[in-house]
Amino acid sequence: MFYKSDEQVDIKKIDVIAPNFKLRHSGVTSTIFSLIPVQRRLGQKIAAVGLLLPKKITHIGLFSLASLWQKPIGRQFRIWHARRNTEMLFGLFMRDLLYIPLKIVFTSASQRNHTKWTKYLISRMNAVITTSKKSAAFIKRPTTVIMHGVDTKRFYPTKNKTYDRHVIGMPDDIKLIGCFGRIRKNKGTDLFVDTMIRILPSHPKWKAVIIGRTTLPHLAFKKNLEKRIYKANLQDQIVFINETLSIEIWYRALDLFIAPQRWEGFGLTPLEAMASGIPVIATNVGVFSELLTINEEETGILCPPGNIDALEQATLAFINNQERASLAGLRGHKRALKHFSIEREALEIGEVYERLFLESCEK
Repeated sequence: MFYKSDEQVDIKKIDVIAPNFKLRHSGVTSTIFSLIPVQRRLGQKIAAVGLLLPKKITHIGLFSLASLWQKPIGRQFRIWHARRNTEMLFGLFMRDLLYIPLKIVFTSASQRNHTKWTKYLISRMNAVITTSKKSAAFIKRPTTVIMHGVDTKRFYPTKNKTYDRHVIGMPDDIKLIGCFGRIRKNKGTDLFVDTMIRILPSHPKWKAVIIGRTTLPHLAFKKNLEKRIYKANLQDQIVFINETLSIEIWYRALDLFIAPQRWEGFGLTPLEAMASGIPVIATNVGVFSELLTINEEETGILCPPGNIDALEQATLAFINNQERASLAGLRGHKRALKHFSIEREALEIGEVYERLFLESCEK
C-alpha cells in the first residue's frame, strides 16, 4: 500500500525521489529511512515513494508520479535514486518509455557477480554509487564510492549503563555480549551461539543476547540453535530477543559486540556498535576490514569467516583484558565520528546529484 505523507509536499519542489519498492524491512530500507531526514536537513530536496513508509519520512503518494512530467523548479529533470532492480526498471520505464524528464542513480552494496539482467539495468543508469571499493570491483563502469554512515545522534556511548540495563530489563552486575541482525546461517548466528557455548560455562558473569528477526524459511535454523543452547544448559546465559526499533539502547548496554557473518554486502552493525563506544569482533567479510582498525589504534578484532576457534580466541582476548576492550571501544567511537557519520554520506550523495544537474546545464 502507498501512503500519503503527513507533510504536504509540492512535487514541483522535489528534485530527487528515492523509491522503496519492498514490503519487507531490509538493510536497504533502513538506509533509505535513515538518509532522507538527514538529506533534507542538509537542504537536498528529496522525498521517498513506496511501500509501508513511516509517516516521519517525507514522501509522495503513488498518484504524484503522474505529475513527474512537470519539471521541478529550477531544474531540467528530476533524479530517481534506485537501490534495487525493480526500482531501476521502474525508473527506466518512466524515463525511456514515458519520456518523463528523469536521470537515474543506482546504489549497489553487493559484493558478487551480477546477473546479466542486473548488468544490463546498471548499464542504463546515469550514475552509479557503490558502498565500498569491493562492491565497485563488480561494476564494469565508472562508479563513485560512498561508504554508508551511521547516525551518531542515535548511536552514541552510554551515559549511564545501569539505567540502560534497567530499561532493557537486564541486570547491571553482568557483562553483556551482543550479536544483532537477521537470524540465519549467512549471518553466522550459529557461529556466535557455538562460540558462546564454548566460553560462557567458565564465565558465569557474562551473558549473550541475540537480537533480530527470524523469517519463515529460517525458523528451523533458530529452533536448532535453541536446542543446542538448552542442551548446553545455557538458556539463562544465551537469550534471543525479537527485532526492536529501540536497538540503540541495546548497543549502549553492551560490553562487547560480535558480527560473525559468513557473507555480507556492507554490514552496518559493527559501525553502529563502534559509534556506541563498544569494542567489536567481526569476520573479514563485507567492508568490515575497512571499518575496523587492527593496528596500534585497535578498534576491534577481525577473524576469518566461519572460524569458531578464531572467534573464541578473539572473544577471550577482550573478556580477559577489559582495559584493551575499553580502549578499543573509545577508539571505535572516535573513528565512527570522524569517518563514518551519516551526514558525510548524505553530503557525498548530494555531490553526485549536483554533478548530474550541472552536466545538464553545461550541455
